[in-house]
Amino acid sequence: MLEYRDTVRDEWIDYNGHLSEPFYVMVFGFATTAMMGDAGIDPNDGNSLYTVEAHVRYLREVAPAAELKVTTVVLDVGAKKVRFCHEMYVGDTLVATEELLALHVRDGTTAPFPEHARERLRHHLSPAPDYAGRAIS
Repeated sequence: MLEYRDTVRDEWIDYNGHLSEPFYVMVFGFATTAMMGDAGIDPNDGNSLYTVEAHVRYLREVAPAAELKVTTVVLDVGAKKVRFCHEMYVGDTLVATEELLALHVRDGTTAPFPEHARERLRHHLSPAPDYAGRAIS
């Protein structure tokens, strides 16, 4: 399991006095970038992930200056795609989740993962959480 940590900044707070909706997704994006780094997927070498689907659940409000921890698990790795989940916590409280499907891109086009990246992503394989794969009801 991977971890990314951040602190809620004042400019991320909305008119209701808590973390604004787009900033949950931005923090999840930072966690995706951290996962890419762990896997050796380097945009400076022309490699990246391209999100094709995402499902976010906003479970709790997040206060200003809250310390965030995002954990990341990989659910499936294919030749060119990866499915993974982020879970955002404040302390021990789960405040949001994001499930994503992303494609590996090399120099602007879909391409197979380099073997080292695929193996590193597989290292983080975990059973799917109960919310994964659900549709909005």
